[in-house]
Amino acid sequence: MTDPQLWHDVDDYFTGLFTPPDAALGDALRDSDAAGLPPINVAPPQGKLLHLLAAVQGATRILEIGTLGGYSTIWLARALPQDGRLITLEYSGHHAEVARRNLARAGLDKITEVRVGPALDSLAKLAEEQTAPFDLVFIDADKVNNPRYVEWSLKLSRPGGLIILDNVVRGGAVTDATGDDPSVRGTREALELFAGHPGLSATAIQTVGAKGYDGFALARVLP
Repeated sequence: MTDPQLWHDVDDYFTGLFTPPDAALGDALRDSDAAGLPPINVAPPQGKLLHLLAAVQGATRILEIGTLGGYSTIWLARALPQDGRLITLEYSGHHAEVARRNLARAGLDKITEVRVGPALDSLAKLAEEQTAPFDLVFIDADKVNNPRYVEWSLKLSRPGGLIILDNVVRGGAVTDATGDDPSVRGTREALELFAGHPGLSATAIQTVGAKGYDGFALARVLP
């Protein structure tokens, strides 16, 4: 079936089953919308998947590249233990302030840190600080720099860590090797890094739902 309304209806059904109403998450979406942020956050079932992956991973340290209003940050941070740590990188100061408010309302401000500025600069700064390695990295920022984000994620992850790359299908445009869309080209290069790097075991999954036709890639950093 290729009916987008049906995709949306199924997402609504899954959302009702697996992600019951949650005040902090709902408020985060409403405040993000009121602040003029683009409605490009992950869908609730995708947020729950991130939460489950972090929990299965036993993550105590999470890195998120691309914060927006903090919706996915809340899902990820809730999988952490009380002494866990999540660092999320956001280019826009306005978006970061919205995210900080949303995280504080969710009671997660003590274990999360929003860093503002170009993500590549923030990633270099993390390396300079000799930060402890991360158990899970979620990449959901500008697609042009996806290859560089993957490279930094490898440097900053522990052996056995997970790297999740969002929005890899691009409505099917990812199959076009000759196109000049910078986001598609960046995504293809990142996927090729996932596939060809000897230190990674990876796959990619295409999805349909409320967010349309897209997908994500998942890689494990080999011991």
